[in-house]
Amino acid sequence: MAGLYRALLTSASSVTKNLTQATSCRTKFTKSRIPPQVFEERAKEHDKFGGDPEHPHKLHIVTRVKSTMRRPYWEKKVVKSLGLMKAHEPRIHKNTSSVNNLLKIIKHLVRIEPLKLPYGLPAEEDMANTYLNSKGELVVKRLLKPLEQKAIES
Repeated sequence: MAGLYRALLTSASSVTKNLTQATSCRTKFTKSRIPPQVFEERAKEHDKFGGDPEHPHKLHIVTRVKSTMRRPYWEKKVVKSLGLMKAHEPRIHKNTSSVNNLLKIIKHLVRIEPLKLPYGLPAEEDMANTYLNSKGELVVKRLLKPLEQKAIES
């Protein structure tokens, strides 16, 4: 019995030696293959894309342009949390770091544009009379109010 125990012990130690040698061999294949250009500063591209780093836009127009079929579950979860379940239906989100981190996950599925306000922020009573045009501008359709008619003196 003691001989059987000794035989099992020596075979187990030889297996662990083989495993440790195999894992040390794997470390040379784990080097990152991400090119260094990915980590370079991209502030120079603000002029190229029309952005202004001093005054960033406050709102994003996010539109899903690709399907989530055959995509991982975490991308589907982000798409659902941002309300982009229907394709080609724009949603407006704030330009905050938490929203931007979610958009980085699904950037290959969406189109992101800044919301332009050519007439400024609409007042509370004008919110029902606004629409979003194809250029990404929020247009306020001002309703004309009739002037008070003056009494005609004769």
